[in-house]
Amino acid sequence: MGSQGIRLLAGLLVLGLCALAMAEKPSACQCSRISPKNRTNCGFPGISSDDCFSNGCCFDSTIRNVPWCFDPLPKQENQECIMEVSARVNCGFPGISSEECASRNCCFSDTIRQVPWCFYPLSVEDCHY
Repeated sequence: MGSQGIRLLAGLLVLGLCALAMAEKPSACQCSRISPKNRTNCGFPGISSDDCFSNGCCFDSTIRNVPWCFDPLPKQENQECIMEVSARVNCGFPGISSEECASRNCCFSDTIRQVPWCFYPLSVEDCHY
């Protein structure tokens, strides 16, 4: 590998480390609203909560036999709209626009087919971790 290849590799390594260092701790709703059976492992056995959070992952060691360090639910503009797809309660109709949905004080996300795109928000009072 030439010196140009080594510099490129070093640059990519630095960028990767910077991305890890800048990982943002997920919100309480992103972590507490995911069902334990749907957790996707984001760490390794024995990972500390601090290391888990610094990787942008959720940590909950209160439930045995499921990942304790796991991927958060996707971030939403409004915390009340963070929920698993199975928790969505329809607030609209097929083809509703985001504007019409907002006028109903509901959440809107059209990224997943065959589920309600306009759905009722959930109180953030139940979000904790």
